[in-house]
Amino acid sequence: METIVKKRIKQVLKGDQDAYAEVVEIYKDKVFQICYRMLGNRHEAEDIAQEAFLRAYVNIASFNIDLKFSTWLYRIATNLCIDRIRKKKPDYYLDAEVAGTDGLNMYSHIASDARLPEDDVESLELQETIQREISKLPEKYRSVIVLKYIEELSLNEISETLDLPLGTVKTRIHRGREALRNQLRYV
Repeated sequence: METIVKKRIKQVLKGDQDAYAEVVEIYKDKVFQICYRMLGNRHEAEDIAQEAFLRAYVNIASFNIDLKFSTWLYRIATNLCIDRIRKKKPDYYLDAEVAGTDGLNMYSHIASDARLPEDDVESLELQETIQREISKLPEKYRSVIVLKYIEELSLNEISETLDLPLGTVKTRIHRGREALRNQLRYV
């Protein structure tokens, strides 16, 4: 996979814009998931994911072809998410929690053929509770928790993505887990 991506990046550097579309296709879901897990909002995640791909394209000449492209791209996306969190003002979206429904949103009213509605609600409530508690973590813990447990990156990949020493990543994961555990005790 990485070989194909590097080949496409070399084509982009030579001026072939269509080659970048293949790179986007390969990573679009993963980048969106990182953004969604960090921001907790589908609309913002879509915006930030697009911005990450745009920034990567504009700065493709600064990418070191000897390194993993995915790590570089995830770092861009993570940094954009952190910037958005810092600047965030309260926004209201259709997928925001509906008052008086104990954590449900309008999307939770859609019926599912595969499972019972009770199962969907239960699962949604658990996911929303976990996502809500993750979003309450300080951003330095939130980013490592999302990358480790949601995106399942290795410690080395997290270290490269966030440009942090491996020991710092391990410490932040440990402290983030402890903070999350303490928060979930009182939910």
